[in-house]
Order: sequence, then C-alpha cells, then structure tokens
Amino acid sequence: MRILFFLVFMIVSGVFAQDTIVPLWPKDKIPNRIESDEKEEFFVHDGIQMYSKVQEPTLEVYLPAAQNATGEAMLIFPGGGYQILAYDWEGTDIAKFLNGKGIAGIVVKYRLPSSKSQTDKQNVPLIDAQRALRMVRSKTSEFHIDPAKIGILGFSAGGHLASTLGTHFDEKVYEPIDEIDKESARPDFMALGYPVITFGEMTHGGSKGNLIGDNPNTEKADYFSNEKRVNENTPPTFLFHATDDEGVPVENSLLFYRALKDKGVSATMHIYPKGGHGFSLALKDPHLRGWTERMFEWMESLD
Repeated sequence: MRILFFLVFMIVSGVFAQDTIVPLWPKDKIPNRIESDEKEEFFVHDGIQMYSKVQEPTLEVYLPAAQNATGEAMLIFPGGGYQILAYDWEGTDIAKFLNGKGIAGIVVKYRLPSSKSQTDKQNVPLIDAQRALRMVRSKTSEFHIDPAKIGILGFSAGGHLASTLGTHFDEKVYEPIDEIDKESARPDFMALGYPVITFGEMTHGGSKGNLIGDNPNTEKADYFSNEKRVNENTPPTFLFHATDDEGVPVENSLLFYRALKDKGVSATMHIYPKGGHGFSLALKDPHLRGWTERMFEWMESLD
C-alpha cells in the first residue's frame, strides 16, 4: 500500500509540476500570428538550452516555499539577439536563483520576430511582454505575490525587450481578448543585464536587424531606442554591464542611465571592468557575481 501511495504521489506531483507552464494566450487568439509551416525548435549549444522560432509563448513559473516568500516576483526575459532564447542560462537558472532569496522567478518564453509566422513582427515581442506582466498581475493571489512588487529582469536582447516594456507599457499594441488584458502592464521595477538599449550608433546589429531590419526608417529606429522613450513614469531601474563587452557596448547602459537621471527616475548602475558579454550569474567570477547581491540590496531599498 505504501508503494502504491508513493507512486500515486509521484504521478500527481508530476502533473502539478507541469502546471508551472502557463500559456500566454488561448491557442486560437495569439495576436499577429500567421499560420505557417514554421516549427518551434529546441536545441543545446555550448551546453546552453536554447529555443528558436517560438510559436506559442508561455510563462514558466518558479515559486519559493511559502515560508520564504517575500511577495516579490520577477519576470525574466532571456537574451539571444531576437533570434534564439538562452533559456536556462538567462532564464530558468535565474528563476531558481531568485527562489533562494524568496522571490518568484517567472521565465517568459516570448515569440521571436518572424516575417513567416507573424504580421508586424517588430511588435510581437512587446505584445507578449505586456501580456506576460498582465497575466502575472492577474494571478497574484494564486502565486502569493504582492501586486505592487512585480519586477522584470532582462539580459542582452531580453534586456531590450524588458526596457521596451518599461518604456512602452501603456501603449496599445494589441486588441484586448479577456479580463487579463484589463490589468496594468507597468512593471514596478526593472533590472537590465548588459542590455541592448539603443538602435542608434552603439547598437547590437543582430538584435536591431532581427527586430526592425538592417535599414529601418528613423521613426522606427527611434521608437525602439528606449533611451529616447524614458519618461517620469518609467519604473526604477537597476543596470549592470561590463566595460569590455564587445557584443553590446557598455554605452547602451550609460545612455539609459542618463535618460533615467534626466527624467528624475530612480536608477542604480554597476559597471564592471571585465566580464565580456552574456555572463549570466557569473558564478565563477568572485567580483562579477556580486551583481546579484547588489540587485537584492537595491530591491530592498525600494520598499
């Protein structure tokens, strides 16, 4: 009998574990979607789990034990140049790490711009990001989250998407489909790791090209140059970057910090001399890995 009970428990636990994957949209109501033969791909490259050609965006929810929970949550946007998602490196590993601090970590598997399976592809990542924030805010009771403590954390191109959400949260980019879309899409705070910010001179060419094309008009480039979209309602922001980043120049963070400062928005920035690009938690670097503790200290200062 004990063996049977154990087996039943394991099966039920497995079912509930799968419930941590939450679709962002009803399958037949995904905005800007075009039916095509394009298929989502999952693969491992250099030991990192990656997704490309995402067709049905989801949230993967990691919740801390109730006794440890602070009530805070962070939606996590992995990077990958708007071509792939570095899903564990800048996603699920980050969520698990946040759980250790009592923070709910929620990984957003957002759609990547594709002319084949989307209309107005440049808007699609922001559409998914707005929906993700609204969905989490609609589930605060279920997830035991304080609705006033929902932040975002983005890396590289995921940092561009996070900063786009933080500066375009109140813009209508899709038609509401249900009660969830009545929720606010404004993050309460945001953290940006070696983020792509500008589509100007100091941009990351791959991210820009994949989202808006290599030769966009000035209006479109300015719209997605988020240092130009900051206003007084932009959420408090934490930035971290390495000076020797050859992928996304450190000037991206400097531009955003200056824009926040000029608009009177609370901003904290940590620039490290070394680290390159895409260092994630930087667990093997005694100096660089300190960004996480600096972020937690900053979050406590927001109370």
